[in-house]
Amino acid sequence: MNALEIARRIVNALEEKKGENILLLDIHELANFADYFVLCSGTSERMLEALADAVCESAKQQFSLTPRQEGYASAGWVVVDLGDVVVHLFSPERRNYYRLEDLWSQAKVLVRLQ
Repeated sequence: MNALEIARRIVNALEEKKGENILLLDIHELANFADYFVLCSGTSERMLEALADAVCESAKQQFSLTPRQEGYASAGWVVVDLGDVVVHLFSPERRNYYRLEDLWSQAKVLVRLQ
């Protein structure tokens, strides 16, 4: 399975768990450490934990990947590294503070779900 298909299935998993403001960015021409970023907001600590669990479970079950997770839901930002796909899960406040969409504004937007 290629990285784009993994990223799209992660987007689907996040959407099923009611993740908000989901964005899939193609960064392969801008970065050498990953091909895709998935950004998603969760409205509470519990929701961020559920979103991170959904990403990790999907990666393990569907792709036999071993995700690496950094950050804490209590801090408002969790990063799940799937190799060529990096998933950023934010509280709305942290997402607004870090503004990764602006930092990676030259990336191609593949999916935007409100």
